[in-house]
Amino acid sequence: MPRASTSSPLLLVLVGPTGVGKTELSIRLGERLSTSILSADSRQIYRELPIGTAAPSLEERAAVPHYFVGTRSIHDYYSAADYEREALETLAELFAEQPVVLVSGGSMMYVDALCRGLDAVPSVPEDLRRAVWQRYEAEGLEGIRHDLEQVDPDYLGQVDPANYKRLLHAWEVYLATGSPFTSYHRGEPKQRPFRILRVGLERPRPELYARIDRRVELMLEAGLEAEARAVYPYRALNALNTVGYKELFAYFDGTIDRAEAIRLIQRNSRHYARKQLSWWQRDPSIHWLDASAPDLLESVLALLEAPIAPLD
Repeated sequence: MPRASTSSPLLLVLVGPTGVGKTELSIRLGERLSTSILSADSRQIYRELPIGTAAPSLEERAAVPHYFVGTRSIHDYYSAADYEREALETLAELFAEQPVVLVSGGSMMYVDALCRGLDAVPSVPEDLRRAVWQRYEAEGLEGIRHDLEQVDPDYLGQVDPANYKRLLHAWEVYLATGSPFTSYHRGEPKQRPFRILRVGLERPRPELYARIDRRVELMLEAGLEAEARAVYPYRALNALNTVGYKELFAYFDGTIDRAEAIRLIQRNSRHYARKQLSWWQRDPSIHWLDASAPDLLESVLALLEAPIAPLD
């Protein structure tokens, strides 16, 4: 195991697109470093969705302690701000015993909330909020999405375009303040009492897409359809506005057949992977490594010995 610095504890953050191999590497690192893993996946936190979110298995969680996996219900409200607060509290406890702790996940807002912190967003008057929701109920989401694209295209680049609650909130903030929602997420990073090393995993696109397609097939073999049927009565919940579930819900509704649902899950998973890569590749602090390299583990461990620049 590499020598741990005594200057301050280290948070090792693994990011990368869905299907790239973050979980496998995080388990190997966790075992090698004798440490714990915090999930930074906004859907793995829901206990009802282990298959469709590719949550770490019971065996993997037995090998390395995990946090923020299956700890909430789809019926619970949970936000990036909640994650920032609770993850920092958890890290304070873990760093008392462990000089290095891992974070692994693909949710951009969760990673940024933990590493950089969230800026305070102005409150929205209740009458304006009601007006926005009335428009949504009368017209649907398309018009609001179009208007938001004109004033805050950066936000549309990082959020699920079908996540109506987040889109409505971004539009509310713009109407209330005259400023894009993303303008409240561009401040200086908050000071953290630990160092942060961010490592990104990537693969050639054809290889990554083949892995994503195969992973969807494996999820279906593992029981994804039954899992989706179990939560189908609650399909209006925001937690279920998720790739893998919304396509199967359309199949259950009879609007598409099963083969088309599978094709869409694979396609939409690839689209999400591209969005993740686009988001993270703008961050110069991330050290990118080839996830298929035979010396991947040793390459990450070598980075632990190098000086770490502060986040910009």
